[in-house]
Amino acid sequence: MKIDVDRNLCDNHGQCAIAAPDVFRINAEGILEYEDEVDASLRNDVEDAIDVCPVQAIFIRDNE
Repeated sequence: MKIDVDRNLCDNHGQCAIAAPDVFRINAEGILEYEDEVDASLRNDVEDAIDVCPVQAIFIRDNE
């Protein structure tokens, strides 16, 4: 499963890092970092991160 974050929308609020810490994290400079490809077992966590993102900047791109 591929994850995309629209960097034009993302304001680095960090709610995704709370919802899915195995996928998202805020680095020492306060910038979002994330795994762009994750195992499908983390889908629920990623969907939770999508739901809590205040600017709706996170998207799942399922592998084809």
